[in-house]
Amino acid sequence: MKRLLFAALGLLAVGNAAAQLAKPRPSTLPQEPGTFSVEGLTPKPILVRIQAETPVYTTNKFERAIGSFAPGVPVTLVAMSDTAYRVRGRARHADVAGWVKQADVLSRDPMLADKLKKLFERTQQVAELIKNNQVALGMTSEEVQASLGRPTRTSAKINAAGKQERLEYAMFEKVPQVTTTRDAFGQLVQTVIYVKVEVGTLALSFKDGVVDEIEETKGNPLGAGGVKMVPVPIVF
Repeated sequence: MKRLLFAALGLLAVGNAAAQLAKPRPSTLPQEPGTFSVEGLTPKPILVRIQAETPVYTTNKFERAIGSFAPGVPVTLVAMSDTAYRVRGRARHADVAGWVKQADVLSRDPMLADKLKKLFERTQQVAELIKNNQVALGMTSEEVQASLGRPTRTSAKINAAGKQERLEYAMFEKVPQVTTTRDAFGQLVQTVIYVKVEVGTLALSFKDGVVDEIEETKGNPLGAGGVKMVPVPIVF
């Protein structure tokens, strides 16, 4: 039987999600093979500048130019591949969205491409955990609550090292029970109902805003999979 974990007070949509949770609407354009969208991965659009006169292409393979950007023009990153950025901005002839070579883009962060790749991978991992109502080391408090809902208990302490938060969850699973009742004709019939039964208690401690310790204080709410881990949030 597949275990369904529920927080004691039920799942709750978290209003004040972290920047990497509450994202603007991503581009609806289909992604080319080997590329991924960066829109919505960061709290604000990523702005960069064009270094020199740069052609803009329809694909990330640089197959057909549709215009060119003048030196110094600001553009917004939309997507990326290993060698190219899809950008949106004002070309010499009109507003366009297309692909330029990464080498033709100037960013204040020389590690921008690597950071975006890591951020995309982390976002995918966290989304899968939230989808399955699971938690992992490295998640933020907002991500944990998006996955498990409102905690049963919360506590915090402040010391010289800073503020340390702790969330506790009473975990439940639905257990089938067979009951015997009479139908409208007086016949005995058996029906299956599902009753929520507490199977364990999970406590998560946070350091520097992310989970650094997961404790099963009762039962085995993590299941056979044990403790998972994701990279800490990428800061831009």
